[in-house]
Amino acid sequence: MLKGLTTHPCSLSPTLLFCLRPYSSLQGPSTSSLLKSRNRLFHLTGSQAFPKRHKFFSSNPQLQKSQPEPEPEEAPKSQKRKKQRSPASKNSLRRVAVEAQRSKNVKETVTAYCAAEQYDITAVADILKDAAHHLDPYETGLYPQVVHIEVPNQAPARRLEGGGITTGDVFIFPSGTVVAWDVPESTMSFLVSRTLAPAAVDPHPEQLEEEDLEYLEDPTRESSAIKGDTITLGTKASPDSPFSTAPNQDTSNNPNQTRTIDTVLTKIAFSSGLARSTKLAVLETRFSTYLSTTLSIPRLLSLGSRLPYTRTTILQKTGQLLSLRAQLNLYSELTDSLPDLFWDSKYELGLEGYYDMVGRALDVGVRIKVLNGKLDYATEIAEVLRGQLSERHGVRLEWIIIALITVEVGFAVRQEVKEYRERKEMERAVEVA
Repeated sequence: MLKGLTTHPCSLSPTLLFCLRPYSSLQGPSTSSLLKSRNRLFHLTGSQAFPKRHKFFSSNPQLQKSQPEPEPEEAPKSQKRKKQRSPASKNSLRRVAVEAQRSKNVKETVTAYCAAEQYDITAVADILKDAAHHLDPYETGLYPQVVHIEVPNQAPARRLEGGGITTGDVFIFPSGTVVAWDVPESTMSFLVSRTLAPAAVDPHPEQLEEEDLEYLEDPTRESSAIKGDTITLGTKASPDSPFSTAPNQDTSNNPNQTRTIDTVLTKIAFSSGLARSTKLAVLETRFSTYLSTTLSIPRLLSLGSRLPYTRTTILQKTGQLLSLRAQLNLYSELTDSLPDLFWDSKYELGLEGYYDMVGRALDVGVRIKVLNGKLDYATEIAEVLRGQLSERHGVRLEWIIIALITVEVGFAVRQEVKEYRERKEMERAVEVA
């Protein structure tokens, strides 16, 4: 091919001659248009059809030229710090609202204690007066159905802002039950086990029964209610309340915490219902103890074995069972629909409704019915024991009769033998003569 290039130029074709022309000679208009075509795109499109700009490398020359240079990142602006709100003054409306909301949601505890069969109310009143307690501070007029005293709450969390100390309510019932509202456990333990012990009739400190609920005070409502294990106590004073506060109550430190006589009567109604449930719990515990001692009787009877109980033990079991049934149905107010203290209270307050609320919440009626059913079962077992005792007694009498007949027969035989010997001797004497 190189050899062909050495031939005469005339012999070359016009096309080849054109390609062999020097680059500098390509100055005509056709040449310049050819050079410009090198920078021309293959697909001529409008600016609307250009691809979207992205901040990355592109081989498209138009995008390379039109792509703006990345701007230096600006330092993030410092966020302005919120100014903390200055603490509100003690008398500001916001503080009052916060304290009201806080006091509305705070739950206290009401606890019932049963440590005796009964309390001698006269002795209780004398003991509390000697201890400088003021009886019936709100003048409810329900003494001697219930004894009401106020006990200071020494807990630091329960102190008032002005330096005062809150007080809790304690209600003592003749049924041997004490109910405390917002009183420390240590204070109540000393009161029940030490202070009131001399006034207790048939105490059972080893079987102390406790039952508690939670309660919160709502100053926006007059009526009270119970939901689950929480009592909502309406502390708003009714317009026709005879006393706004207790006659000896000092409200200078916290005038917002004034309790009306209606609130105290409401507490007494709830306390009476809770005391009823606690008294029933004592009987349930005693029956469980009694039943645990007779669990082996059905199994022994099914095996045909002899019951290992003496006459004294059977009589003791029968007496315990009769005592439990009497305490449940005769000697207490457990089965009464309305205790006597509500007959002397104000009817418009609806205290009997609060008493029934506690009974329904704690299933007192159902528990009484179930306990009576269990007592019926225990009565059947006691009848079996008494039948066994009667059978033993009958067998013993039969053996005694058999022994007496045997002795009588023995004496008769002996008499016959003696008479027989005497006849023989007489016959011999006759023959000799």
